[in-house]
Amino acid sequence: MNRLLPLSVTVFALALAGCGQESDELPVDGRDFDGVEYGDTAPYGGKVIDGYLRNARVWLDVDGDSQYSPGPLIVELDNGSQVTLASGEPTALTGSGGVFDLDVSELVVDPMVGPDLDPRDYPLYAVALPDVTVEESATGDAPVSNAFLMSAPPGVRNITPLTTLARYRALAGLFIDYTDAGVEGLNLLRDYLLSGDDRAHAYARALARFMASQLPQAYNDILAGPGADGTERYLSREAAFILGISLVQHAPEIIGIVDVAAQGDYASVDEDLLELPDIPLELSDPVLLTSVNVYGESERTGTLPANRSDLLISASLAFDYREDGRLMSVSSDGCLAPSMPELARLIRVNGYMARLDTQWLPSVALSPQSRITYEQAGVDERIVFDWDNRRIYFETSTTCHDHEGVVAGSSELGGNPEITYSWRMQDGALAELQAEISSPGGSSLIRTLAPETANADSGFPGYRVSEAGNDIESLVFSMPAAECVIDPEAVGAGQVVSASQGYQFAGYEPQPASFVDLALELDQRTFAYPGQGDSFVVNRILRYGFLDPGLSGLANVDADRGFEWALYYPPVGGAGFIDEFPGLISEAYLKKYSGARACGREFEESPSAAYARVEYGYERLSDYLVGLLQ
Repeated sequence: MNRLLPLSVTVFALALAGCGQESDELPVDGRDFDGVEYGDTAPYGGKVIDGYLRNARVWLDVDGDSQYSPGPLIVELDNGSQVTLASGEPTALTGSGGVFDLDVSELVVDPMVGPDLDPRDYPLYAVALPDVTVEESATGDAPVSNAFLMSAPPGVRNITPLTTLARYRALAGLFIDYTDAGVEGLNLLRDYLLSGDDRAHAYARALARFMASQLPQAYNDILAGPGADGTERYLSREAAFILGISLVQHAPEIIGIVDVAAQGDYASVDEDLLELPDIPLELSDPVLLTSVNVYGESERTGTLPANRSDLLISASLAFDYREDGRLMSVSSDGCLAPSMPELARLIRVNGYMARLDTQWLPSVALSPQSRITYEQAGVDERIVFDWDNRRIYFETSTTCHDHEGVVAGSSELGGNPEITYSWRMQDGALAELQAEISSPGGSSLIRTLAPETANADSGFPGYRVSEAGNDIESLVFSMPAAECVIDPEAVGAGQVVSASQGYQFAGYEPQPASFVDLALELDQRTFAYPGQGDSFVVNRILRYGFLDPGLSGLANVDADRGFEWALYYPPVGGAGFIDEFPGLISEAYLKKYSGARACGREFEESPSAAYARVEYGYERLSDYLVGLLQ
């Protein structure tokens, strides 16, 4: 899961490669809807079922975008030829009994062009329309109140909540026996109404209600609007996939809720009375930071800084998210370095990392203990976020922070946290972040961060940290960021210092004599990207200096001039660059502070020596969620 590939390459390629094979070996069940195999000359028909759904929109998803595509639709064949479907994807509204017949005559291809398109190679979709689609039942017909979207694996012509579960399990790589699916005797593909399977029907009703609760309200409103017929395009392919993966993730819980409610009598289950999970989603499929590797141990000398090639991995961080992209925890094999300014940045976006241009400014623990704990199995430190209660907890089982007065209360995680952070908001903005640091004797130290917002407009806010009312550290910007004239030789370079912003860093006296002329260096250029005439703006932090006695006081660290971070990004339009997220760091280096540098220069290449190197790994939210299932 470390590579970042388009969804079409990762998951949907899997669908076309895997599901087609599965659909060739469907379970034989005489109670299926018609028992008749599809023939080339027959309409491609089937049923849409929660109960039987009349006036539901059905389509054959030929282009794989999970929504209806009108004509003309161009389809590329395996031989490179192109076929135009003048009417678009085959579609129809269901009739009585949920039955539909799709006109697939346009899938017949001139033999001189290529083979016919086989409808069994493509998945079916169906959407229930609010107050238009009618559910037929033994007790009477009832209009559907909320829209929901269902699908079926290629070649399967019943479209139900259970076939939707089957299809997205396959897309996630969870290849299953359709006649089992982990629940004894449950066939995900058959017509459970025709077979009289009350249990499957109860599961399907609950799953349908869950799917309706997750469909965006805006899409529901469109489908409920005057003249809506289900051909309206709203969901992206990625959004439909995330909806499906959320169904897979929560189906076991929903099935368990139904089992408890039924107590063996599944026909009596009222799905409207079930307390189903309420799961918010982020359907834009953002790119999120999921891993950070820290190289902060010298292999040969044991002292830092060291040659870049001499640095060994000393910590590996994993970032855990909710389905809406909200950061829930950071776990480390090795040692973390919790940073109050960085936590303050996360609080400003309420934990939604994708809202930050730069998703995690680097920090490191340079204690030799980090490498020692990294070489031992298991998670050594963890940051846990409780956003609803405005609390963040830091837990450690290591000695990495003893020199800072943060002492592990146990050799295992899970007890009382070593640091508890809490915060106060005012007028929608962070007013104060407080850290309560526990000590072995039972007392605690209170450390407070107050934002310094003046001139802080580059995504790198100022701050003031105090203990017992006394400032111990502050970073305050003296002026707004100022553009500078770019050196002609730097024009077109991958990274250029195009702006700088002076600041004062106070605390930890006496400061090194060379720790002067501090400036935040930025790349804030506008590019003609993706084409001439376009304007693409980046706002990238390149370099900043700081002091940290917790690092400089370590016996293995030589730090007589202060520190600086140098950050590196993929070039605009180059390998690893993501248009929607141009501020994602690829790697960062912790170096000795190098003093004032010329604004307008090409930013220097990766240093030959450093205290630490930090490497970043990103994934689409959809790929991350699939990884949780496997």
